[in-house]
Amino acid sequence: MIDAAMQNPIQTDAVIVGAGPIGLFSVFELGLNDIKCHLVDILDKPGGQCAELYPEKPIYDIPAVPVCTGAELTERLLEQIKPFNAQFHFGQMAESLAKLPDGTWRLTTDAGTVIDSKIVVIAAGGGSFMPKRPPIKGIEEFEGKSVFYAVRKKDQFRNKNIVIAGGGDSALDWALNLQPLAKHVTLVHRRDEFRASPDSVGKMRALVASGQMDLKIGNFSAIKGEAGQVQSIVLIDDSKNANEIPCDCVLAFYGLTMKLGPVANFGLDLHENLIPVNTADFETSEPRVFAIGDINAYPGKMKLILSGFHEAALMAKKAFAYIHPDKRYRFQYTTSSSDLQGKLGVEKGTAA
Repeated sequence: MIDAAMQNPIQTDAVIVGAGPIGLFSVFELGLNDIKCHLVDILDKPGGQCAELYPEKPIYDIPAVPVCTGAELTERLLEQIKPFNAQFHFGQMAESLAKLPDGTWRLTTDAGTVIDSKIVVIAAGGGSFMPKRPPIKGIEEFEGKSVFYAVRKKDQFRNKNIVIAGGGDSALDWALNLQPLAKHVTLVHRRDEFRASPDSVGKMRALVASGQMDLKIGNFSAIKGEAGQVQSIVLIDDSKNANEIPCDCVLAFYGLTMKLGPVANFGLDLHENLIPVNTADFETSEPRVFAIGDINAYPGKMKLILSGFHEAALMAKKAFAYIHPDKRYRFQYTTSSSDLQGKLGVEKGTAA
């Protein structure tokens, strides 16, 4: 699969690592400059930290928006970038970055996606969201074979006996989504209370009551199997009794942690796990590679969403020179430029 992708890589103007608010707004600024974008994010949805860690938490410092939640901000940004038809690659980690002979860049993900791009924009916040590994002895042997921390292809779990461990939205969402495909789904959690949305919890309990899914309460304490293939897990209940649950695969959703991840191996200058940039255009130590948002560092840096928006605008101006070297950059206002309004699909004089 990877060899085929290497032979026929995706070709684009810009690849953005990170689909949080800053990555999404970069699509807007680049789009105004006729720059097409692909985005890569390890999460299974856009929004980054806003959507994953505080979707309902209010944000008060977005200009002209007195208050909005992380989820609402993500929705508004997605609406704003609709005209530019950005392509998303969710559930994938940007694993390596290599310079090509012509000075452009090749980004490869851990899912085997290969993207050749004229510029790279790293908008990965504090780094990559990495799944927390359950504290199970020997679990590494099974990872990627029969123990998973994300769902890349639902069909992979068709007709399988699945154990899903966790009590948050990811665990409940995948329990509900995989139940129709799987041979059987067992949800395990350390207590009979859940952090997921009440609607998802209600649907799960209805499936359990009808016998279409099992719910087991206890601590996931051990895994059994051989050659990377899980055969069962061991659950310890409140009475310290061990219960063995046969299964073909395990999906563990124990939350996420932030780490710099493979970005640290991209060959860029780093300072205290941040990427130094110049403040004229937020280019890194490597030409055509930019870093914006919380992942960059420069004197006076403030880790605010609005700072990242400003950085995206200046980045896009420099990106224009790389993508359209035969054209002269013209600074324009969306309020008065019929050209920009046409790109946004609005009539001249109406609110953009």
